[in-house]
Amino acid sequence: MALEWVVLGYAAAAEAIMVLLLTLPGLDGLRKGLIAVTRNLLKPFLSVVPFCLFLLMDIYWKYETRPTCESDSCTPSEYLRHQKSIMKSQRNALLIAAALVFYWLLYSVTHLVVKVEQLNQRVERLKNRD
Repeated sequence: MALEWVVLGYAAAAEAIMVLLLTLPGLDGLRKGLIAVTRNLLKPFLSVVPFCLFLLMDIYWKYETRPTCESDSCTPSEYLRHQKSIMKSQRNALLIAAALVFYWLLYSVTHLVVKVEQLNQRVERLKNRD
């Protein structure tokens, strides 16, 4: 299962970098290319949503089938392994949430940047008309 988490981590990082590049001021020369690339990648990145749901179900299944480890019934090494498993599940759930939030941000920011670009073009046409 480690490969799935690596893929999700890379997808979340790519989304975060694209959001950052779209929102940085001073990149007006690159903005049109960034917008085109981002708009073309939004549809493939939508596959992150069902992938995250699948991984969330995996976390839930592991949580439900995990053996309980009470302080009296297990050895210290078993208790440590149990705690590590809980920490990994929490980390993975945080990664899922980050990937979904970054996709939503990327979609929203791209939509807003395209809208601003269209409005700027309309303003320029109105200025040229007068």
